[in-house]
Amino acid sequence: MSELTAIRAKPLWRRAWDNPLLMLTLTALIWAGHAVVGRLAVGQIAPMTLTCARWALAIGPIMFAARKTLRRDFEIMRPRWFFVASMGALGFTVFNALFYVAAHHTTALNLSIIQGSIPALVLLGARVVFGSRVTLLQTLGTIATMLGVLAIASQGDIQKLLTLAFNFGDVLLLVSCVLYAGYTVGLRDRPSVSGFGFLAGLALAALVTSIPLFVFEIARGDFIWPTPLGYALLVYAALGPAFASQMFYMRGVELIGPGRAGVFVNLVPVFGALMAVVLLGEPFAAYHVVALALVVGGIVIAQHGPHRR
Repeated sequence: MSELTAIRAKPLWRRAWDNPLLMLTLTALIWAGHAVVGRLAVGQIAPMTLTCARWALAIGPIMFAARKTLRRDFEIMRPRWFFVASMGALGFTVFNALFYVAAHHTTALNLSIIQGSIPALVLLGARVVFGSRVTLLQTLGTIATMLGVLAIASQGDIQKLLTLAFNFGDVLLLVSCVLYAGYTVGLRDRPSVSGFGFLAGLALAALVTSIPLFVFEIARGDFIWPTPLGYALLVYAALGPAFASQMFYMRGVELIGPGRAGVFVNLVPVFGALMAVVLLGEPFAAYHVVALALVVGGIVIAQHGPHRR
């Protein structure tokens, strides 16, 4: 039997599962769609409710996916429970909470493009924390990416740069990106457990640490009962970015390695910008074009260097 015949003999779901291009493109699409969800959620479901409820809904599928090694993985993670809890709180709870609040003050287009700064921030964090060597191209890529973020935050107005009159939502999102970059740098020191086992630990930590935010939201009188659209957005946030995209990305990394898989992150601001314009009808100004070119171009340039290994 030829290789092509063997591939065709596989079930459709198996062929999809073994296709790294499909797995990683779906990952980027799901992550990009999260920016649209953040904007649509305004007035449909409260931000801390969405932050907490998404993990309450996602924890079941994640635990099921990790079931084969879950007991062994939890035993390994138990001595490092504070590290796992801190990572879950930082990367999953605080990042998403700030992201959903930022969505009340800025556009999905801005949410998509500014998130493109995360790879450059990770590069800076690795340099500061671990002393990782940074090449000239990586430095230029980081500068280009951050200039793109500044173009978004200032809306292309140099006067806003001089007076630091930035949009609150854009600044809040940039803070969340810095925190997520810190979480990503911390992954270098994660326990030696399976990917799904570690995800289960992080998801459990995220659920526990998001409950106080949910309670605080109720106490402040900011809780609203989700609308039908709010419930639909919750399901997407839980089963899409919190679960399915994690499975697809891990599979993509397994098939072609982290260096090549990481390049697909470049598609997130591109897909996100297209979705914001097409699905939400958000205006696409000239400074968005410049910012998108700087962010994506900066990521591509920064990909060259020893960190790709």
